[in-house]
Amino acid sequence: MRNSAKSILAATAVSALLLAAGGQGTALAAHTEEHATIIDQGKEIAFDRRKGNCLACHAIPGGVSPGNIGPPLIVMNKRFPSKEKLREQIWDPSQNNPDTMMPPFGRHMIISEDEIDKIVEFIWSL
Repeated sequence: MRNSAKSILAATAVSALLLAAGGQGTALAAHTEEHATIIDQGKEIAFDRRKGNCLACHAIPGGVSPGNIGPPLIVMNKRFPSKEKLREQIWDPSQNNPDTMMPPFGRHMIISEDEIDKIVEFIWSL
């Protein structure tokens, strides 16, 4: 009888752990899927000639007819120490280089703050 009680208790504990882990796995999968959606939205904005229009000046993986005025947007997470620094560059590049050709997308309200955040996620993923 004692062994049966121990077996039931152990099985219950294992089941509870598996259920808890499964819930976290589902939450993690949902978070990962949400992040992938944000990256896709950032790509759409960056490639949109009426919005970010990053392709006018930069070569970007997957882009068609890129420009060559700016540097290619590759390994951006190595070129910028943080997403915040990358965001600052997009928001107002003249803070780092007063002679830049890149427009201040945030300062001049060319695109919204939310769109800048999505572009940052996309570019950081390159």
